[in-house]
Amino acid sequence: MSWVRADKFLCTHLFHVCSPQCVCTVCVCVCRREWEKESVKLAGYTVFITGASRGIGKAIALKAARDGANVVIAAKTADPHPKLPGTIYTAAAEIEAAGGKALPCIVDVRDEKQINDAVGKAVEKFGGIDILVNNASAINLTGTLETPMKKVDLMLGINLRGTYLTSKLCIPHLLKSKNPHILNLSPPLNLNPIWFKNHTAYTMAKYGMSMCVLGMAEEFKGSIAVNALWPKTAIQTAAMDMLGGSGIDKQCRKVEIVADAAYAIFKQPTSFTGQFVIDEDILKKEGIKDFDVYAVEPGHPLLPDFFLDQQPENLARQMEEHGATPVYKSGKTSADSATTGPVSDMFNIIRGILSPDIVKTTQGVYRFELSGDHAGVWYIDLKNDAGSAGSGEPPVKADVVMTLDSSDFIKMFGGKLKPTMAFMSGKLKIKGDMGLAIKLEKMMGMMKSKL
Repeated sequence: MSWVRADKFLCTHLFHVCSPQCVCTVCVCVCRREWEKESVKLAGYTVFITGASRGIGKAIALKAARDGANVVIAAKTADPHPKLPGTIYTAAAEIEAAGGKALPCIVDVRDEKQINDAVGKAVEKFGGIDILVNNASAINLTGTLETPMKKVDLMLGINLRGTYLTSKLCIPHLLKSKNPHILNLSPPLNLNPIWFKNHTAYTMAKYGMSMCVLGMAEEFKGSIAVNALWPKTAIQTAAMDMLGGSGIDKQCRKVEIVADAAYAIFKQPTSFTGQFVIDEDILKKEGIKDFDVYAVEPGHPLLPDFFLDQQPENLARQMEEHGATPVYKSGKTSADSATTGPVSDMFNIIRGILSPDIVKTTQGVYRFELSGDHAGVWYIDLKNDAGSAGSGEPPVKADVVMTLDSSDFIKMFGGKLKPTMAFMSGKLKIKGDMGLAIKLEKMMGMMKSKL
């Protein structure tokens, strides 16, 4: 016999009478159903979510909708996107099918008028706003010299300014709610330089969202709960699929884990504020023990998310566990690495699989700047003639430049290190066309049968 908490109901099962605090889980009775209705937390609440047409934002919207919440879908996509699924209208249909009420609004969070109009429509239709989720975000993982100012402005405009502006316009209405929350999908403020050096602009933009939490939580303490939520592992979304390429989904968890964690935060009183919550941590406190249910492929190693190292040595250990080169490894470069050694051997295999078909479907020239035991410059030309590969500079200007340790290069092309993990852990630096960089993973997959 097992028991779960209830607060108001008694339950009888044959000759057994439950205590006022418990319900017998073998009973199928009216009071159990009534208790479940009573436990619904967001029925009638109005949740304003930016970027809710797909991904994590939509998952949070659907979670709230199952309680009967009103959901304002504040997102840009009104017409189908050629590469990304979902629009504000398809999301609205899903929300209403799940049991909620939906208000789709075309909103670019950089546009004050569009946000103001959406807030006004939400208040007119639903009578107020109880929860704001700042989910809309832009990402570009390139270094300072490789990041156009247009991309910098986009990330700062959506992530930082958009979060600040949407919060500012919703706060007057949140202050009228009984249990108001602002939740930003942003990371803990971690000043380890490793999270800045490869994508300073992106880190500044995401940390801007986190600084909004830090400031507003204190400013509205006692009135509005203001918190941040960040996943412990990579989450499978359309953006992750585009960034990570084929096979990245196996290393991810589903969006539902973030939605469940957000729901756990919304249940907290306004005294729960200024917190930088990790999804797995709060769900463990909720009693969740089996996290395989959230894995895209249960049992597969998961990719750690950005910004979450507690100590440098812990980060190094995590990276090594996922196939990266040991961080503190040292070694001398080899003078003859261009003609002999494992890198040269790997290029012999690469040349063996070149074909006009690969060249036709790829159309990219790659330059590799290798350091470590077998330092040197190498190239793969998958744009001209039947393709070529070898040591030295490419015959034409490279579309993509990859910088990494020679041992990591061998692991990547040998199928022992995922390019996405190498990139996200800082071991692989990419300049140039990210789309072409992802295409190279197809060649790496072909090489497995040759090794």
